[in-house]
Amino acid sequence: MGKRVVALIRHGEYAQPTGVPSAHLPYGLTDSGRQQAEDAAHGVLDFAGRFGLRLHPSIDCSRLRRAWETATLLACSLTEQTGQQFSCQEFDDLAERSVGAVANLSVETIEAILGEDPRYSLPPRGWKRDPDYRLPFQGCETLAEAGARVAQHLTSTAAALAEQTLKLLVGHGGAFRHAARDLGILSPTQVGSLSMGYGVPLYFEVERLQNGGDRFVHIAGDWRQRSSGGAID
Repeated sequence: MGKRVVALIRHGEYAQPTGVPSAHLPYGLTDSGRQQAEDAAHGVLDFAGRFGLRLHPSIDCSRLRRAWETATLLACSLTEQTGQQFSCQEFDDLAERSVGAVANLSVETIEAILGEDPRYSLPPRGWKRDPDYRLPFQGCETLAEAGARVAQHLTSTAAALAEQTLKLLVGHGGAFRHAARDLGILSPTQVGSLSMGYGVPLYFEVERLQNGGDRFVHIAGDWRQRSSGGAID
């Protein structure tokens, strides 16, 4: 039986303002981020060649600019190197966690707004990384909710994947990590302590279970240890 493999790729480095949650920020890739996206193609082709995998011609990506740019540059690089036509398809399901009405504001400003509004209490310490905390504004969601929709996308994608095929998905570190928790790839503790490198693929073999479901098994690519002083997801 042939392998079915999905690769989760965090977008490249982008112009994230200091102190502002990534969420639905509209900014594009930096020069380094563009290079990371193009470089990812080399690793993907090497991995596919070693395992005799066919690359799926459509790359799934988030609609957020940083993910779309990463997927587009990756597709162009793969096309140039193989002569096969690659393209990307955007999905709302793959977006990072939404902070709704306070999108693009700094953590400090968000907390000040909560402190000034008599309807709300201050968020708990560490709320930014609390998987179950939802800001009390219109359009907000928890990290767990973001992970659940990404996990659903991964599950349906894997179910339709032909054998001996490698499928690429470009999205966001926080949503991908919490999807990995839903899928049994990471424990709750690991979700909080690990991160993903910019443009670095993580590969998961999709194994068919006796009950007809699928199990995702990490087979290549390295998670990164989270830095307490790093950028805010």
